[in-house]
Amino acid sequence: MLLLYMVKSLRSHIWDIHSITRLRNIWKHTDHLLCFINTEMRLCLLFVVTLVSLAPAVRGGDKKKLQIGIKKRVDNCPIKSRKGDVLNMHYTGKLEDGTEFDSSIPRNQPFTFTLGTGQVIKGWDQGLLGMCEGEKRKLVIPSELGYGDRGAPPKIPGGATLIFEVELLGIERRSDL
Repeated sequence: MLLLYMVKSLRSHIWDIHSITRLRNIWKHTDHLLCFINTEMRLCLLFVVTLVSLAPAVRGGDKKKLQIGIKKRVDNCPIKSRKGDVLNMHYTGKLEDGTEFDSSIPRNQPFTFTLGTGQVIKGWDQGLLGMCEGEKRKLVIPSELGYGDRGAPPKIPGGATLIFEVELLGIERRSDL
């Protein structure tokens, strides 16, 4: 029974705290069966149970995080972007394979939006905080902070990681308006 449970769980690749607890309980109740198993099999079972015990206890623990790289720093930065600011940006968006899906540069028209209000993808709302005018960043945005499993057809497939090169051209503070 123990071996069957382990094989089923290994096939599904899902190890949560409940699976591990159930496995430990089964192991405790099968001690009396070990007398019928040879030494090599006992070592094999012990090894498998040890591996299972060391497996991640939380499903989905391998979620990717937003990566922010600074491509160009600014020496004099009197104002940094914050939630509620209106930002004027140039950007180029690419997929992981290098395919460009959008850019404001060929249009020669900066993209304007209010930061932190959901007008853009979450990766932008998070990745552009604390930015200075004239600064350039590279954002690597996992799909959970981009367009998710649905994507934005036809150019952005579902589950796509997005790579943006952005430049902050100007900040307009709400209090300045």
